[in-house]
Amino acid sequence: MNYKQNSGFRDIFSARQIFGRVTKVKNRTHNTSRLKALVGVSFAMIATLSVTVFQLNGRSKMQAAENDRLAAQVQALQEKLSDGETKLDLISAHNDSTGNKALTYIEGIQDKLRRINSYLRKRGLNSIAFKAGESRTKDKEAHLGLYKKFDRYLDKLVDNIAGMPMGYPRISSFTSFFGHRNNPFGSEGGEFHPGIDFKGRTGDPVKCTASGRVVYSGRAGGYGNCVRIRHINGIETWYGHLSRILVHEGQSVTVGQMIGKVGSTGRSTGPHLHYEVRRNGRAVNPKQYLSLN
Repeated sequence: MNYKQNSGFRDIFSARQIFGRVTKVKNRTHNTSRLKALVGVSFAMIATLSVTVFQLNGRSKMQAAENDRLAAQVQALQEKLSDGETKLDLISAHNDSTGNKALTYIEGIQDKLRRINSYLRKRGLNSIAFKAGESRTKDKEAHLGLYKKFDRYLDKLVDNIAGMPMGYPRISSFTSFFGHRNNPFGSEGGEFHPGIDFKGRTGDPVKCTASGRVVYSGRAGGYGNCVRIRHINGIETWYGHLSRILVHEGQSVTVGQMIGKVGSTGRSTGPHLHYEVRRNGRAVNPKQYLSLN
């Protein structure tokens, strides 16, 4: 191969190198352009999203403010409506006849009187006959004031009658009274009897003489099966010698409720109910609690 041929080859090789370099430069330039275009598009999208978010945020704030304004208006309307209803009630009450108000009190009074008589009957006591007297005064407001005072008095009376031991735990004759007595078992000397004994047969019902809470139910030495109920004003009632107990400790009971059955458990000469009333822990004569007085 001569010199001219080698020179020709070198020229061709150089041309190829130059073409390759130019191609690489063009590719780099193209890639750079594409990258710039993508960056530009990205910035445009970010800007658009930012504007959209800003607008939405502004709308949310405006919507929240509008909601607050509407809520305030609704609240104001409700207050006005409430005030209007109150005023209407006052006007109605003012315009309502005193006779109708008095009638409402009288109906409540009559209901309380029926409840009182119901409590008395459950204890074996006679009910009270209430006669409605006609007032001679023509002052209707005076009538209304009297009815109010009587109604409040009866509220307290109903509660006291329900919670105060009264009447008979069972209807029967007495076999032993409160106080000192001869020893019922035939031994010499006497003993103090802290309650009243009611005659009965095994299984006869025993009822509580007042509403209250059971503080003990179970075996209690000489009392045998015993139930103790705590009432108002530090008063308790005890029921002894039961053949069966029908309530449990902690249970609330109402006047006239059956709490057990007559028996002869414990220190007993035969089936009967031993009944005690204790005030502040000390036994008192149940006789004073057998009647309404």
